[in-house]
Amino acid sequence: MDLLTTLVDKGLRRELPTREEALAVLATSDDDLLDVVAAAGKVRRTWFGRRVKLNYLVNLKSGLCPEDCSYCSQRLGSTAGILKYSWLKPDEASKAAAAGLSGGAKRVCLVASGRGPTDRDVDRVAGTIKAIKDQNEGVEVCACLGLLSDGQAERLREAGADAYNHNLNTSEATYGDITTTHTYADRVDTVNKAHAAGLSACSGLIAGMGESDEDLVDVVFSLRELDPDSVPVNFLIPFEGTPLAKEWNLTPQRCLRILAMVRFVCPDVEVRIAGGREVHLRTMQPLALHLANSIFLGDYLTSEGQAGKADLDMIADAGFEVEGTDQVTLPEHRASAGGGCGSHESDGGCGSQGVCGSAPASTTTATSTTTAQEARTDLVAVRRRGTGTDLAPNA
Repeated sequence: MDLLTTLVDKGLRRELPTREEALAVLATSDDDLLDVVAAAGKVRRTWFGRRVKLNYLVNLKSGLCPEDCSYCSQRLGSTAGILKYSWLKPDEASKAAAAGLSGGAKRVCLVASGRGPTDRDVDRVAGTIKAIKDQNEGVEVCACLGLLSDGQAERLREAGADAYNHNLNTSEATYGDITTTHTYADRVDTVNKAHAAGLSACSGLIAGMGESDEDLVDVVFSLRELDPDSVPVNFLIPFEGTPLAKEWNLTPQRCLRILAMVRFVCPDVEVRIAGGREVHLRTMQPLALHLANSIFLGDYLTSEGQAGKADLDMIADAGFEVEGTDQVTLPEHRASAGGGCGSHESDGGCGSQGVCGSAPASTTTATSTTTAQEARTDLVAVRRRGTGTDLAPNA
């Protein structure tokens, strides 16, 4: 396909595809799916080899959130039967992190529900970061605490945080349809605060909320413009008790096309398969490793994931290797320059206007033959082990 040849060439040059090209990836047919995976896989291997970075989530504070994000089981008004608890103490959080690190995780992601941290909350997290780093040499720590106020990103950096996560989730045009208690601009502002403080920015999306192909392309192009070092791709877990419980819009094939599109738009960025991979990719998860170079190990915040041993077996069986703490995740040009996914590093990343891409290629888009899956509520398991319980985690 001329489209895929063009996209591979651009990916190897770190050039931005056109919107039409990105949309064409999402519109490819199931007959062409393996060709799409192979093309995006070439770009992935060029920048990340066959390494897979493992990340581990620790839910520092579960539930009780005042925000109304429709996709979230911890939201205001959620009746999902999730675990609810207040802040873990630093030693509790460090013990929880140790399970993932012993399973091969390189980064610990510290997450807390809520609109954003108070200064006291930042102090709590600072103590947790210190406890984890004191006991685990070389570990990366990413904080995900919601919207940041002025000065908080700097304090987290001083405390030893390496990265900050705050996802855009969906396009600016449709953001108000999923959340009303804060704005899309609030989220962009927090990602920019993380950048400015010298933290590695982590920002991604959630697919499967009823969005259009145009919405998906919009949010991924916006992410390219923000230029995070890592882009987590979540697939909606439709929890009973949330407004999006009936949204079963994804198939394994569509998930792979979405991951391929993200890889083409952000070729040299850490693309992470995040929540929902077991629910929607299912037996096609190994193919997704040809597109993404990072996954979460074990369970998620409020749902149970694939067993950690199964994750490690999957990586090995697919011919990949777990990235070690002595290996640098990002390509040299990003790691040394502090970021920049575009072809002009001094620009700090390319925007969504195609300024560093070549002229649009002439493409013929096929219509996907895949239809949305039936509800698989049997695959959605509320987390009942690990952090906040007396049971061991599955990592």
